[in-house]
Amino acid sequence: MIGNDAAITQGGQAGNFELNVMLPLMAYSLIQSIQLLAGAARALAEKCIRGIEANRERCASSLEQSLALATALVPAIGYDKAASLAREAYEKNKTIREVAVEKRVLPEKEIHNILNKMVGNDETR
Repeated sequence: MIGNDAAITQGGQAGNFELNVMLPLMAYSLIQSIQLLAGAARALAEKCIRGIEANRERCASSLEQSLALATALVPAIGYDKAASLAREAYEKNKTIREVAVEKRVLPEKEIHNILNKMVGNDETR
């Protein structure tokens, strides 16, 4: 790939007055690079990606632990309070949901509704 890139670059610099005698070399190198990339993409798909399935429970758990959930609360409680919740959740090794409910920044049902929308979970906790 790198060699083909260098050949195409050098071929492009060799042309004068739109008459480039290196055009066949440039076309060959470009086609070869495309074939190499297509083969690499097929190999990646067959040997690495095929059969992979998301662990939904682990994804949901990781999302629930994310301090970024505090951003969902910003419109309702403001940036400073949301940042404070995130800081406290980090320091106490808790989730944003746990700290928000504990601090009673909003009614518990509203906290759950806001955070469930953020994580794509429609059920109410």
